[in-house]
Amino acid sequence: MPTEAELAILQVLWRRGASTVREVHEALEERGIGYTTVLKQMQVMIEKGLLTRNERYRSHVYEARAARERTQRQLARELLELAFEGSAKNLVLGALSSKPVSAEELREIRRMLDAFEREQKPEQKRGRA
Repeated sequence: MPTEAELAILQVLWRRGASTVREVHEALEERGIGYTTVLKQMQVMIEKGLLTRNERYRSHVYEARAARERTQRQLARELLELAFEGSAKNLVLGALSSKPVSAEELREIRRMLDAFEREQKPEQKRGRA
């Protein structure tokens, strides 16, 4: 799983798409991270399988190996097990109580839960058959 520093780099790559080390560094400049630190971190991320590197160009271009959604699901699964003893309810309550949530976000969460529930019902019926 990615570290906090690796997640910052992944966020840049997910937002911008394929980028050079310089472009990632510029996006992270406000955090005060040096160019060589970003370069070294991205090299480590290549070794860990978190990034891919295209060497066809004069400057190497890096991309996230996994989509944002896949990585977020993996992080949520790990957090669910480590901190919430596998309880999705407690994870959601913890997330919702950790900071104020707008009325629009709550409506969207309700819509997503309704859709999730509709998708689960046919699977539950098949599992019983």
